[in-house]
Amino acid sequence: MQRRTFVMAAAAAALTVSLGAQAADWPTRPVKLVVGFPGGSTPDMVARTISEPLSKLLGQPVIVENKPGASGNIAADHVAKATDGHTLGIVINGNLTSSKMLYPTLPYDPVADFSYISLLTTAPLVLVAPASEPGGAAFFDKARQEGDRWNYGSVGVGSVSHLGMELLKSEVPGLKPMLVPYTGGNPAVVTALIGGQVQMALMPPGVAMPQVEAGKLKAIGVTTTGPSPLVPKVPPLSEAGVKDFTLEVWTALVGPASLPEAVQQKISSGIMDILKTPAVQEKLLAQGWKAVGTSPEGMKARVEKETELLGNIIRSQNIRLQ
Repeated sequence: MQRRTFVMAAAAAALTVSLGAQAADWPTRPVKLVVGFPGGSTPDMVARTISEPLSKLLGQPVIVENKPGASGNIAADHVAKATDGHTLGIVINGNLTSSKMLYPTLPYDPVADFSYISLLTTAPLVLVAPASEPGGAAFFDKARQEGDRWNYGSVGVGSVSHLGMELLKSEVPGLKPMLVPYTGGNPAVVTALIGGQVQMALMPPGVAMPQVEAGKLKAIGVTTTGPSPLVPKVPPLSEAGVKDFTLEVWTALVGPASLPEAVQQKISSGIMDILKTPAVQEKLLAQGWKAVGTSPEGMKARVEKETELLGNIIRSQNIRLQ
């Protein structure tokens, strides 16, 4: 019995040494960082912000590769199926939470096909309206009066700007604006708001605030329970009478499920250190993001919570995409 115990302990120790050596040796060639959106998009800017310090940490080039399309799902599928051991990806909320429910034929499994490495950045959304509309609680009073005669803009069916507004409608009795999706993305929604074709929209701070500061749009509130450092001049929606409504957009770092656990932990630890550096935090803040950094377990908990939240609204509204 003692010999057997000794052999098992020796085997476990050897495995630990082997895994440690595997992580120490990785990477052995350049690392690809795949982004599902075009150059200049907010996820792309996050990728390029972390790529240089990550390259220094790993001792190998980190090459950002853009594979836009299908709201980031094309790139996510590419990462899920990568077998080279040196491909990572930056994804957004929907790729891991709502996409599986929205796309019946989604080619990857958000739970089984990825290694969750770290949440990278978060940002609340800003509820904006044409500059001529009233602010605060008066805005919601008018919105209730207008009912479904008012419209709201989104960057597409199933997007966070769409699902977030449906969540808001479920929290505000009498709020009934109708969805108008825009294939042209946020610029098209901004144009529609300024032109009065839609009366409200949820937007990231980096998109909303330049228009608000220019006097072209009005910020009704931010989707946090308290003030946000990203938009300190915009009150939370609770001040307009919408209690306890929180919603954020985020980016996260993933790898394929086949990525060794020791390598996952090495990257996660390094990313958390990178996101704590003042230079990186300031750069992300200027882009409209709060640097976060989590363990793989912390990221998993966030994904599970939001999958349930968004799943409820998708099912209740029977929202589907082909």
